[in-house]
Amino acid sequence: QERFVESGGGLVQPGGSLRLACAANRGTFTIYDMGWYRQTPGNERELVATVTSEGSPNYVDSVKGRFTISKDSTQSTAYLQMNSLKSEDTGVYYCNIFPNSMNWGRGTQVTVSA
Repeated sequence: QERFVESGGGLVQPGGSLRLACAANRGTFTIYDMGWYRQTPGNERELVATVTSEGSPNYVDSVKGRFTISKDSTQSTAYLQMNSLKSEDTGVYYCNIFPNSMNWGRGTQVTVSA
């Protein structure tokens, strides 16, 4: 059963940066494709970025050029580097395998506000 622990969120001004981290069970990132998801206020949880087990990234249009997904399979950790943050990026960020399992972590809150 996959387990995920997200960290690294916080309050940042528009244009700022944050780096999120996701710790998972050993071996998860070598077996499965991984994804970062977010739930913004008033909306359903949505996919933000994915990285394949081989390390190939993919992004939704709204974060292309601003977010970078990566992983360290030896440490069973995935990352989401978020630059040029906008107010609409505010939300709770989660990691999971892709397609997602039902085993969600608590997420980490990202608030972009002046």
